[in-house]
Amino acid sequence: MSPSFEIQLIAIVVAVTCALPGVFLVLQRMAMMSDAISHAILPGIVIAFFITQDLSSPFMIVGAAAAGVLTVALVEALRKTGLLKEDAAIGIVFPALFSVGVILIAKYAGDVHLDVDAVLLGELAFAPFDRFTVGGLDIGPRALVVMSAILVVNVVFITVFFKELKLTTFDAALAGTLGFAPVLMHYVLMGLVSVTAVGAFDAVGSILVVALMVAPPAAAFMLTRRLKPMILLSCAIGGQSAIGGYWMARWLDASIAGSMATVSGLLFLTAVLLAPERGLISMARRQRGQRVEFGSKMLVIHLYHHEGLPEAEKECRLDHLEDHLRWEHAFASRAVRSCKSQGWIRREGELLVLTSAGRDHAREALVEL
Repeated sequence: MSPSFEIQLIAIVVAVTCALPGVFLVLQRMAMMSDAISHAILPGIVIAFFITQDLSSPFMIVGAAAAGVLTVALVEALRKTGLLKEDAAIGIVFPALFSVGVILIAKYAGDVHLDVDAVLLGELAFAPFDRFTVGGLDIGPRALVVMSAILVVNVVFITVFFKELKLTTFDAALAGTLGFAPVLMHYVLMGLVSVTAVGAFDAVGSILVVALMVAPPAAAFMLTRRLKPMILLSCAIGGQSAIGGYWMARWLDASIAGSMATVSGLLFLTAVLLAPERGLISMARRQRGQRVEFGSKMLVIHLYHHEGLPEAEKECRLDHLEDHLRWEHAFASRAVRSCKSQGWIRREGELLVLTSAGRDHAREALVEL
Protein backbone atom coordinates (compact mmCIF):
# COMPACT_ATOMS: atom_id res chain seq x y z
CA MET A 1 0.00 0.00 0.00
CA SER A 2 1.16 3.52 -0.74
CA PRO A 3 1.88 5.91 2.17
CA SER A 4 -0.97 8.14 0.98
CA PHE A 5 -3.49 5.30 1.19
CA GLU A 6 -2.14 4.16 4.55
CA ILE A 7 -2.43 7.68 5.98
CA GLN A 8 -6.08 7.90 4.88
CA LEU A 9 -6.81 4.43 6.26
CA ILE A 10 -5.22 5.30 9.63
CA ALA A 11 -7.17 8.55 9.73
CA ILE A 12 -10.47 6.77 9.04
CA VAL A 13 -9.85 4.09 11.68
CA VAL A 14 -8.86 6.74 14.24
CA ALA A 15 -11.95 8.83 13.43
CA VAL A 16 -14.38 5.91 13.66
CA THR A 17 -12.74 4.59 16.84
CA CYS A 18 -13.02 8.00 18.53
CA ALA A 19 -16.57 8.60 17.31
CA LEU A 20 -17.97 5.38 18.83
CA PRO A 21 -17.56 6.18 22.53
CA GLY A 22 -18.02 9.87 21.74
CA VAL A 23 -21.72 9.27 21.01
CA PHE A 24 -22.34 8.28 24.63
CA LEU A 25 -20.26 11.18 25.93
CA VAL A 26 -22.39 13.63 23.94
CA LEU A 27 -25.66 11.97 24.98
CA GLN A 28 -24.62 12.04 28.63
CA ARG A 29 -23.67 15.72 28.24
CA MET A 30 -20.10 14.85 29.10
CA ALA A 31 -18.32 16.24 26.03
CA MET A 32 -15.99 18.16 28.34
CA MET A 33 -14.91 14.85 29.83
CA SER A 34 -13.34 13.81 26.52
CA ASP A 35 -11.18 16.93 26.64
CA ALA A 36 -10.30 16.27 30.27
CA ILE A 37 -9.40 12.62 29.72
CA SER A 38 -7.42 13.21 26.53
CA HIS A 39 -5.17 15.64 28.43
CA ALA A 40 -5.20 14.14 31.91
CA ILE A 41 -3.95 10.72 30.77
CA LEU A 42 -0.59 12.30 29.91
CA PRO A 43 0.99 11.59 33.33
CA GLY A 44 -0.13 7.96 33.03
CA ILE A 45 1.66 7.69 29.69
CA VAL A 46 4.81 9.32 31.05
CA ILE A 47 4.96 7.18 34.19
CA ALA A 48 4.40 4.02 32.15
CA PHE A 49 7.27 5.09 29.87
CA PHE A 50 9.55 5.64 32.87
CA ILE A 51 8.79 2.10 34.03
CA THR A 52 9.05 0.32 30.68
CA GLN A 53 11.45 2.64 28.79
CA ASP A 54 9.54 1.61 25.65
CA LEU A 55 7.10 3.84 23.77
CA SER A 56 5.54 0.81 22.06
CA SER A 57 4.87 -1.08 25.28
CA PRO A 58 1.24 -2.09 25.89
CA PHE A 59 1.68 -0.81 29.45
CA MET A 60 1.47 2.70 27.96
CA ILE A 61 -2.19 2.06 27.24
CA VAL A 62 -2.67 0.52 30.70
CA GLY A 63 -1.11 3.59 32.31
CA ALA A 64 -3.26 5.91 30.23
CA ALA A 65 -6.42 4.01 31.09
CA ALA A 66 -5.52 4.14 34.79
CA ALA A 67 -4.96 7.90 34.55
CA GLY A 68 -8.29 8.31 32.75
CA VAL A 69 -10.16 6.39 35.43
CA LEU A 70 -8.33 8.43 38.09
CA THR A 71 -9.50 11.61 36.33
CA VAL A 72 -13.12 10.47 36.37
CA ALA A 73 -12.85 9.38 40.02
CA LEU A 74 -11.39 12.73 41.09
CA VAL A 75 -14.05 14.67 39.15
CA GLU A 76 -16.82 12.57 40.71
CA ALA A 77 -15.31 12.97 44.18
CA LEU A 78 -15.23 16.76 43.84
CA ARG A 79 -18.73 16.88 42.38
CA LYS A 80 -20.21 14.75 45.17
CA THR A 81 -18.97 17.19 47.79
CA GLY A 82 -21.71 19.52 46.55
CA LEU A 83 -19.28 22.42 46.56
CA LEU A 84 -18.53 22.30 42.84
CA LYS A 85 -20.48 21.56 39.68
CA GLU A 86 -19.13 18.99 37.24
CA ASP A 87 -17.68 21.51 34.78
CA ALA A 88 -15.81 23.28 37.60
CA ALA A 89 -14.48 19.95 38.90
CA ILE A 90 -13.25 19.05 35.42
CA GLY A 91 -11.62 22.46 35.14
CA ILE A 92 -9.64 21.75 38.29
CA VAL A 93 -8.66 18.11 37.76
CA PHE A 94 -7.53 17.91 34.15
CA PRO A 95 -5.27 21.01 34.08
CA ALA A 96 -3.59 19.73 37.26
CA LEU A 97 -2.94 16.24 35.88
CA PHE A 98 -1.96 17.53 32.45
CA SER A 99 0.48 19.98 34.04
CA VAL A 100 2.06 17.13 35.99
CA GLY A 101 2.56 15.24 32.72
CA VAL A 102 4.05 18.27 30.97
CA ILE A 103 6.47 18.88 33.86
CA LEU A 104 7.58 15.23 33.87
CA ILE A 105 8.19 15.32 30.10
CA ALA A 106 10.08 18.61 30.22
CA LYS A 107 12.19 17.50 33.19
CA TYR A 108 12.94 13.85 32.54
CA ALA A 109 11.95 12.93 28.97
CA GLY A 110 13.36 15.74 26.85
CA ASP A 111 15.72 13.42 24.94
CA VAL A 112 13.10 10.93 23.70
CA HIS A 113 10.28 11.10 21.17
CA LEU A 114 7.74 12.03 23.80
CA ASP A 115 7.36 15.80 23.57
CA VAL A 116 4.47 18.16 24.15
CA ASP A 117 4.06 18.99 20.45
CA ALA A 118 3.75 15.31 19.57
CA VAL A 119 1.17 14.77 22.31
CA LEU A 120 -0.91 17.81 21.36
CA LEU A 121 -0.69 17.81 17.57
CA GLY A 122 0.63 14.44 16.37
CA GLU A 123 1.72 13.92 12.78
CA LEU A 124 -0.18 11.50 10.59
CA ALA A 125 2.27 11.96 7.72
CA PHE A 126 4.91 9.99 9.67
CA ALA A 127 2.58 7.23 10.88
CA PRO A 128 3.13 4.87 7.88
CA PHE A 129 6.88 4.77 8.57
CA ASP A 130 6.49 3.34 12.08
CA ARG A 131 5.88 -0.31 11.18
CA PHE A 132 4.54 -3.18 13.27
CA THR A 133 6.48 -6.39 12.65
CA VAL A 134 5.99 -9.90 14.02
CA GLY A 135 8.76 -12.41 13.42
CA GLY A 136 10.17 -10.25 10.65
CA LEU A 137 6.77 -9.99 8.93
CA ASP A 138 5.57 -6.45 8.26
CA ILE A 139 1.95 -6.31 9.44
CA GLY A 140 1.48 -2.62 8.64
CA PRO A 141 1.72 0.78 10.30
CA ARG A 142 1.79 0.50 14.09
CA ALA A 143 -0.89 3.18 14.48
CA LEU A 144 -3.22 1.27 12.14
CA VAL A 145 -2.72 -2.02 14.02
CA VAL A 146 -3.19 -0.43 17.45
CA MET A 147 -6.24 1.62 16.49
CA SER A 148 -7.81 -1.33 14.65
CA ALA A 149 -7.47 -3.43 17.80
CA ILE A 150 -9.01 -0.66 19.91
CA LEU A 151 -11.80 -0.26 17.34
CA VAL A 152 -12.61 -3.96 17.67
CA VAL A 153 -12.69 -3.63 21.47
CA ASN A 154 -15.02 -0.61 21.24
CA VAL A 155 -17.33 -2.34 18.77
CA VAL A 156 -17.50 -5.52 20.86
CA PHE A 157 -18.14 -3.58 24.07
CA ILE A 158 -20.89 -1.42 22.56
CA THR A 159 -22.49 -4.43 20.86
CA VAL A 160 -22.46 -6.67 23.93
CA PHE A 161 -23.51 -3.99 26.41
CA PHE A 162 -25.71 -1.91 24.10
CA LYS A 163 -28.84 -2.35 26.22
CA GLU A 164 -26.98 -1.44 29.41
CA LEU A 165 -25.30 1.58 27.80
CA LYS A 166 -28.60 2.79 26.38
CA LEU A 167 -30.38 2.48 29.71
CA THR A 168 -27.62 4.08 31.79
CA THR A 169 -27.27 6.89 29.26
CA PHE A 170 -30.94 7.89 29.17
CA ASP A 171 -32.10 6.88 32.68
CA ALA A 172 -29.31 6.09 35.13
CA ALA A 173 -31.73 5.96 38.06
CA LEU A 174 -33.86 3.28 36.38
CA ALA A 175 -30.71 1.38 35.40
CA GLY A 176 -29.63 1.31 39.05
CA THR A 177 -33.07 0.15 40.16
CA LEU A 178 -32.96 -2.71 37.64
CA GLY A 179 -29.48 -3.74 38.78
CA PHE A 180 -27.46 -2.62 35.75
CA ALA A 181 -24.65 -0.94 37.78
CA PRO A 182 -24.60 2.46 36.04
CA VAL A 183 -21.52 3.58 37.99
CA LEU A 184 -19.54 0.56 36.78
CA MET A 185 -20.68 1.13 33.18
CA HIS A 186 -19.66 4.77 33.50
CA TYR A 187 -16.15 3.90 34.62
CA VAL A 188 -15.73 1.20 31.98
CA LEU A 189 -16.83 3.67 29.30
CA MET A 190 -14.37 6.26 30.60
CA GLY A 191 -11.67 3.59 30.57
CA LEU A 192 -12.43 2.90 26.90
CA VAL A 193 -12.28 6.63 26.19
CA SER A 194 -8.86 6.72 27.85
CA VAL A 195 -7.58 3.74 25.85
CA THR A 196 -8.93 5.25 22.63
CA ALA A 197 -7.28 8.59 23.38
CA VAL A 198 -3.84 7.15 24.09
CA GLY A 199 -4.03 4.88 21.06
CA ALA A 200 -4.62 7.92 18.85
CA PHE A 201 -2.07 10.13 20.63
CA ASP A 202 1.03 9.30 18.64
CA ALA A 203 -0.70 9.62 15.27
CA VAL A 204 -3.08 12.55 15.66
CA GLY A 205 -2.45 14.18 19.05
CA SER A 206 -4.92 15.00 21.79
CA ILE A 207 -6.51 18.01 20.06
CA LEU A 208 -7.83 15.93 17.18
CA VAL A 209 -8.92 13.20 19.59
CA VAL A 210 -11.20 15.72 21.30
CA ALA A 211 -12.50 16.99 17.95
CA LEU A 212 -13.32 13.48 16.71
CA MET A 213 -14.96 12.42 19.97
CA VAL A 214 -17.26 15.45 20.02
CA ALA A 215 -17.91 16.91 16.55
CA PRO A 216 -19.11 13.78 14.62
CA PRO A 217 -21.38 12.55 17.47
CA ALA A 218 -22.73 16.08 17.99
CA ALA A 219 -23.47 16.38 14.25
CA ALA A 220 -25.19 12.97 14.29
CA PHE A 221 -27.22 14.10 17.32
CA MET A 222 -28.52 17.00 15.23
CA LEU A 223 -29.68 14.62 12.51
CA THR A 224 -31.43 11.88 14.49
CA ARG A 225 -32.63 11.00 17.99
CA ARG A 226 -32.47 7.22 17.48
CA LEU A 227 -29.38 5.70 19.07
CA LYS A 228 -28.38 3.08 16.49
CA PRO A 229 -28.64 5.43 13.47
CA MET A 230 -26.84 8.05 15.54
CA ILE A 231 -23.89 5.72 16.11
CA LEU A 232 -23.71 4.84 12.40
CA LEU A 233 -24.01 8.49 11.35
CA SER A 234 -21.32 9.48 13.84
CA CYS A 235 -18.92 6.92 12.36
CA ALA A 236 -19.77 8.01 8.82
CA ILE A 237 -19.21 11.69 9.64
CA GLY A 238 -15.95 10.81 11.39
CA GLY A 239 -14.77 8.89 8.32
CA GLN A 240 -15.73 11.79 6.05
CA SER A 241 -13.81 14.15 8.34
CA ALA A 242 -10.74 11.95 7.94
CA ILE A 243 -10.88 11.76 4.14
CA GLY A 244 -11.86 15.40 3.68
CA GLY A 245 -9.20 16.53 6.16
CA TYR A 246 -6.48 14.58 4.39
CA TRP A 247 -7.24 16.08 0.99
CA MET A 248 -7.65 19.55 2.45
CA ALA A 249 -4.21 19.19 4.03
CA ARG A 250 -2.71 18.15 0.69
CA TRP A 251 -4.38 21.06 -1.06
CA LEU A 252 -3.29 23.61 1.54
CA ASP A 253 0.03 21.92 2.41
CA ALA A 254 -1.05 22.06 6.06
CA SER A 255 -1.31 19.80 9.12
CA ILE A 256 -3.40 16.70 8.45
CA ALA A 257 -4.67 16.56 12.03
CA GLY A 258 -5.57 20.25 11.97
CA SER A 259 -7.37 19.85 8.64
CA MET A 260 -9.32 16.85 9.94
CA ALA A 261 -10.41 18.84 12.98
CA THR A 262 -11.43 21.71 10.69
CA VAL A 263 -13.50 19.46 8.41
CA SER A 264 -15.20 17.82 11.40
CA GLY A 265 -16.12 21.29 12.64
CA LEU A 266 -17.44 22.28 9.22
CA LEU A 267 -19.56 19.12 9.03
CA PHE A 268 -20.97 19.88 12.46
CA LEU A 269 -21.73 23.45 11.36
CA THR A 270 -23.47 22.09 8.25
CA ALA A 271 -25.61 19.82 10.44
CA VAL A 272 -26.46 22.73 12.74
CA LEU A 273 -27.61 24.78 9.75
CA LEU A 274 -29.27 22.14 7.57
CA ALA A 275 -30.60 19.41 9.90
CA PRO A 276 -34.15 18.63 8.71
CA GLU A 277 -35.88 19.13 12.07
CA ARG A 278 -33.44 20.84 14.45
CA GLY A 279 -31.27 22.83 12.05
CA LEU A 280 -31.25 26.60 12.32
CA ILE A 281 -32.70 27.04 8.83
CA SER A 282 -35.51 24.55 9.52
CA MET A 283 -36.27 26.21 12.83
CA ALA A 284 -36.36 29.64 11.17
CA ARG A 285 -38.74 28.35 8.49
CA ARG A 286 -40.92 26.68 11.11
CA GLN A 287 -41.04 29.85 13.21
CA ARG A 288 -41.90 31.87 10.12
CA GLY A 289 -44.67 29.41 9.29
CA GLN A 290 -45.99 29.56 12.84
CA ARG A 291 -46.07 33.36 12.67
CA VAL A 292 -48.01 33.24 9.41
CA GLU A 293 -50.37 30.61 10.85
CA PHE A 294 -51.01 32.79 13.90
CA GLY A 295 -51.47 35.85 11.70
CA SER A 296 -53.98 33.97 9.54
CA LYS A 297 -55.94 32.98 12.62
CA MET A 298 -55.96 36.57 13.91
CA LEU A 299 -57.06 37.80 10.48
CA VAL A 300 -60.14 35.57 10.23
CA ILE A 301 -61.09 36.41 13.84
CA HIS A 302 -60.76 40.12 13.06
CA LEU A 303 -62.93 39.80 9.95
CA TYR A 304 -65.47 37.65 11.84
CA HIS A 305 -65.82 40.28 14.58
CA HIS A 306 -66.57 43.05 12.09
CA GLU A 307 -68.58 41.06 9.53
CA GLY A 308 -71.94 42.71 8.80
CA LEU A 309 -71.21 45.79 10.91
CA PRO A 310 -71.24 49.36 9.53
CA GLU A 311 -67.50 49.75 10.13
CA ALA A 312 -66.70 46.64 8.04
CA GLU A 313 -66.02 48.87 5.00
CA LYS A 314 -63.07 50.31 6.93
CA GLU A 315 -62.00 47.47 9.24
CA CYS A 316 -61.86 44.79 6.56
CA ARG A 317 -59.52 46.61 4.19
CA LEU A 318 -55.97 45.30 3.81
CA ASP A 319 -54.38 48.72 4.31
CA HIS A 320 -56.38 49.19 7.53
CA LEU A 321 -55.13 45.83 8.87
CA GLU A 322 -51.58 47.12 8.73
CA ASP A 323 -52.55 50.11 10.90
CA HIS A 324 -55.05 48.41 13.20
CA LEU A 325 -53.03 45.24 13.90
CA ARG A 326 -49.67 46.98 13.44
CA TRP A 327 -48.51 44.44 10.89
CA GLU A 328 -45.83 45.10 8.34
CA HIS A 329 -47.10 45.14 4.78
CA ALA A 330 -45.12 42.02 3.82
CA PHE A 331 -46.44 40.03 6.80
CA ALA A 332 -50.03 41.20 6.22
CA SER A 333 -49.77 40.14 2.56
CA ARG A 334 -48.46 36.69 3.57
CA ALA A 335 -51.32 36.23 6.05
CA VAL A 336 -53.87 37.21 3.38
CA ARG A 337 -52.30 34.84 0.83
CA SER A 338 -52.33 32.02 3.39
CA CYS A 339 -56.01 32.56 4.17
CA LYS A 340 -56.93 32.76 0.48
CA SER A 341 -55.00 29.57 -0.33
CA GLN A 342 -56.97 27.71 2.37
CA GLY A 343 -60.30 29.12 1.17
CA TRP A 344 -61.03 31.17 4.27
CA ILE A 345 -61.31 34.59 2.64
CA ARG A 346 -61.84 36.17 -0.77
CA ARG A 347 -61.14 39.62 -2.17
CA GLU A 348 -63.97 41.92 -3.23
CA GLY A 349 -62.16 44.96 -4.50
CA GLU A 350 -60.26 46.35 -1.53
CA LEU A 351 -62.35 44.42 0.99
CA LEU A 352 -61.50 41.06 2.57
CA VAL A 353 -64.61 38.88 2.98
CA LEU A 354 -64.92 35.63 4.94
CA THR A 355 -66.11 32.48 3.23
CA SER A 356 -68.27 29.93 5.04
CA ALA A 357 -65.14 27.88 5.71
CA GLY A 358 -63.48 31.02 7.08
CA ARG A 359 -66.38 31.62 9.48
CA ASP A 360 -66.17 28.05 10.73
CA HIS A 361 -62.41 28.41 11.24
CA ALA A 362 -62.88 31.71 13.10
CA ARG A 363 -65.41 30.11 15.46
CA GLU A 364 -63.02 27.19 16.12
CA ALA A 365 -60.17 29.63 16.75
CA LEU A 366 -62.27 31.60 19.24
CA VAL A 367 -63.10 28.38 21.11
CA GLU A 368 -59.41 27.51 21.29
CA LEU A 369 -58.56 30.95 22.63
